[in-house]
Amino acid sequence: MTKTVSEVVDLLVKFRNDRDWAQFHNPKDLAIALSIESNELLETFLWKSPETVDPEKVKDELADVFAYALLIMNHYQLDFGQIISEKIEKNAQKYPVEKSKGVATKYNEL
Repeated sequence: MTKTVSEVVDLLVKFRNDRDWAQFHNPKDLAIALSIESNELLETFLWKSPETVDPEKVKDELADVFAYALLIMNHYQLDFGQIISEKIEKNAQKYPVEKSKGVATKYNEL
């Protein structure tokens, strides 16, 4: 069953609150946890070709990354759709199609 971002955040907050973990979930520690989980996601790819990576391990680590990112978002009462849309707009300004299509050059070098 597909869930909305809001429903997922509600599940995360309930899980956290049921365990009295809110005391540990300040933005700094959530950001640190997010970084650690991102590195665990990277580790699933270490010394492997993308085709040989275990999708179940990727799924588990990606879920951890998303969970911490969503908890940070929730702490600051940010709207998922809004912040992603705003970032896409900023990136569209930095990476105009006519300069960036098909190239992996950073915006300041286009």
